[in-house]
Amino acid sequence: MLSKARFVLSKSKLIKQYKKSLELADIVSYSYKTNPIIGVHLEKETPCMFSVHSVESVLQLKFSERIWFFAQALSLRELDLLFKENVFRFVVDNISDLNILLRYCKRKNKKIEVLLRMKLKEYTIHTGKHFVYGMYSSKINKIIPELKKNPQVIKLGIHFHRKTQNTSEWSLKKEFCDALSIRNLKNLDYVNIGGGIPAIYKNYSPKILENIFVKIKKFNEFLSSNNITMIIEPGRFIAASPIILEADIVSIYKKNIIINCSVFNSAMDTFIANHRLVVKGELDSGEKYTIKGCTPDSMDIFRYSVYLNNPKINDKIIFLNAGAYNFSCDFCNLAKLETVIVD
Repeated sequence: MLSKARFVLSKSKLIKQYKKSLELADIVSYSYKTNPIIGVHLEKETPCMFSVHSVESVLQLKFSERIWFFAQALSLRELDLLFKENVFRFVVDNISDLNILLRYCKRKNKKIEVLLRMKLKEYTIHTGKHFVYGMYSSKINKIIPELKKNPQVIKLGIHFHRKTQNTSEWSLKKEFCDALSIRNLKNLDYVNIGGGIPAIYKNYSPKILENIFVKIKKFNEFLSSNNITMIIEPGRFIAASPIILEADIVSIYKKNIIINCSVFNSAMDTFIANHRLVVKGELDSGEKYTIKGCTPDSMDIFRYSVYLNNPKINDKIIFLNAGAYNFSCDFCNLAKLETVIVD
């Protein structure tokens, strides 16, 4: 009898990825939206901090002092809820939200830590596809001295983030120093370099990681020499590799393999971000197959081309590095897959 498709989370691999991240910076703040299940276990097993984007996510975590909340269209009601939960660290990417936050804190006499999200110059041809968050460096250079004098702001810093799966744009020190006035270095307590460390997929090579790590460590050394604490914000890098996706083959025809789950309830990143999950045991050559999900949708393709050794109905297909952004939707009334915990 066929089993249900499921995710399997290895806690030991999760802790290993967290420790790798911690080697790069002073503080790790896991991007909670990448996979909340990962976040819950990190909170139990590590002193990790969390980058959180909604009040609903805040309520899933027990230790609010470990939360950086990303403000977006703040309301007074939302601020009431956040401070009730003792959230006091904020990342702000626009003047409107910053002013709302500061006025609220002055009126309620709240002390906060603030990171100002700064835009960096974009070099990729895909920039126009996405909204680029953050304030221009000219504005931030003006705001920093003002905030340093604000009695409600107890610690101050900069946040910037390139993009997910950033394989090339890691000239951190140069770009940071080009953007920020040297006079403002003394006013900073933190610099959060965001995430973007790549996970390993079929269409991404692990060879790039070593050079990225070297550049991050050099930037951390520079910040440390200026008494600035560096925060790193890995999401995909921490969440992807500890989780596999187990599925069963339910049909094979004309080199098409149909499995008992869908990209729509297990791997929407496949078509949203064009990441192709590695199949355990796949070959470099031989018989070529397409692995398709269980819906009739033409986008429901896990892999267009994968070499496998004589697969059969009822065999397992195991996708590696499947833990990042594995959220689901209710397309075709698909059920959300269970995540089971091992070791």
